[in-house]
Amino acid sequence: MDKYTLLNRITTPHQLRRMRTTELKQLAHELRAKIVEVVSCNGGHLASNLGVAELTIALHYVFDFSHDRLLWDVGHQCYTHKILTGRGRQFDSLRQTGGISGFPDPSESDYDLFCTGHAGTAISTATGLAWGDQQANSDAKTVAVVGDGSIVNGSALEGLNNASMLKRQFLVILNDNSMAIDRTQGAMAHLLDRIRLTHTYTDIKQSTESLLHHLPLGDEISEVIHNIKAGLKTTIHGEQIFESFGFEYFGPMDGHNIHELIRVLRQLAKLNCPALLHVHTVKGAGCEYAVEDPCRFHSPSAYRIHAGQAIFEEKARPTWTETFSDAIVAAAAEDQHVVAITAAMPDGTGLVKFRETFPSRYIDVGISESHAVAMAAGLAKAGIRPIFAIYTTFLQRAVDQIFQEVTLQHLPVIFCMDRAGLVGSDGPTHHGFQDIAQLRTLPGMILMAPAEAAELPAALQLALSIDKPCAIRYPRDEIPPDLPGTCPPFELGKARIVREGRDATLLCYGVMVEPAMAAAEVMHREDEMDVAVINARFAKPLDAAVILDRLSGGPTLIVEDHAISGGFGSAVLELAAASGLDASNVRLVGIPDRYISHASRLEQLVETGLDAAHLATMLKDMILQSSPGRAKQGPSP
Repeated sequence: MDKYTLLNRITTPHQLRRMRTTELKQLAHELRAKIVEVVSCNGGHLASNLGVAELTIALHYVFDFSHDRLLWDVGHQCYTHKILTGRGRQFDSLRQTGGISGFPDPSESDYDLFCTGHAGTAISTATGLAWGDQQANSDAKTVAVVGDGSIVNGSALEGLNNASMLKRQFLVILNDNSMAIDRTQGAMAHLLDRIRLTHTYTDIKQSTESLLHHLPLGDEISEVIHNIKAGLKTTIHGEQIFESFGFEYFGPMDGHNIHELIRVLRQLAKLNCPALLHVHTVKGAGCEYAVEDPCRFHSPSAYRIHAGQAIFEEKARPTWTETFSDAIVAAAAEDQHVVAITAAMPDGTGLVKFRETFPSRYIDVGISESHAVAMAAGLAKAGIRPIFAIYTTFLQRAVDQIFQEVTLQHLPVIFCMDRAGLVGSDGPTHHGFQDIAQLRTLPGMILMAPAEAAELPAALQLALSIDKPCAIRYPRDEIPPDLPGTCPPFELGKARIVREGRDATLLCYGVMVEPAMAAAEVMHREDEMDVAVINARFAKPLDAAVILDRLSGGPTLIVEDHAISGGFGSAVLELAAASGLDASNVRLVGIPDRYISHASRLEQLVETGLDAAHLATMLKDMILQSSPGRAKQGPSP
């Protein structure tokens, strides 16, 4: 028997309107089963998508998003939306090479308006769409779905402030599940908790039925808006925060009751003013293990289900995130001034162990990266040693604060940047490919990248020992095998010669040392070419003595998992130019000037030429071009 009886009938959202409420409930059940099936095989964002099944169905039932506007904040909640908008048959390919993205993607469907993988932007972009439609005299309606973890983001609050000036329909849906990735923090989270607790679902249902049933249409609607608010408003004393922003506030209501969602959305779609509907959902709804541990199942890797439990394969080697977790706990044990900061990502950045060990020295600011950096500057000014653990792609949201509040003030804030370089199946919204270019222009900033397990705590130890702002980058990957010899301590601006060689040099930054070593071994074994491998360790300051010596000694291939423009290689070429050195025998390899689609990290490294085979081929060609006679002689028998 087909377990997706209803789901397999859906090829367009318009078909939803032919279904009865009972069928819509069954459809939500089938959608959840499909999402669990695919995510358990491919990995992906599970709990957040399970929580919005009914809400997504209701939205597509009421609105026509082939004409109306729907924006997701954050986009990882879009799985049900994708399935309902004609991508159900491709959903098995989620996050796989050549398959559909785990985020909204306009190249896949006209129902996806923006690639959205970061939080806090939907209200602002939706405001722009609404203004544009107003100017064009379009009757398209606009809906932005925002999580309670995203609503506190500075951009979201700026968007609310400006959207209140709209004189037309504009609906923000606050999806409140008490979670960002971990449990939400701060005053807004406490306010939403109080709002939820002051109304039982029965109260909400009764007030909704009694008021919306009598809701008039046309010009008369403005006369009763006050009564609607009074009926649905919470009993918290004082003015509602959203009303103070100029929005009509409704809720909270049960985000899993399709019938009530449809009733309320139909009426709110008729309002010609900015409105906010507050819905309460359960992250992971319909999947017991995801409900029990929504943090673990926010974005799990592939797993198998046994006896109702999710079983994950153990990794062959520890990850960089796990290694950082141990390193920062050890550092905090030695220095009581060390404080860890996260922007709603304690698990993803490896701070859970720190939180448990040093709870009074752990700060979660929510999805507020700009605030986190400015606050870290204040901590540093007060004599604390703040370490901000963050995904590299999210650090760019706070570049202004790094400039103005940290480097301009010469404050020793440490940025530990996970997910540097190519991140795999999360794709182009999450690649950390521009941090070097952004940060190395800032006076006083120190940039480091470890190449093996022992180098990460060594880099952190150096950062804590100097009175300068520092950034340490590493990828979302397993730790590579140890390099030959004992790991020497990090010395400011000093590179590490990992392998000697007379024919050419692979000059590498961070984890690119591993494929470079493999390439050098292949070239030695197959072509009798002797290649040196240099672990630069620093993108700023550079080890000028070692680097200039290698650049003048033969072909040099500079390798980094960062955009070629403005990256480590660019810094090396600037050094060569300033030293009057001929760099005609130098080549750069890194992430090209295009967005890299979702795939495994290994596949992305191959695609961008950052794997051992490509490095060996490229450097061999450089050696043969510089020594044409060698090509004729070939390797010794």
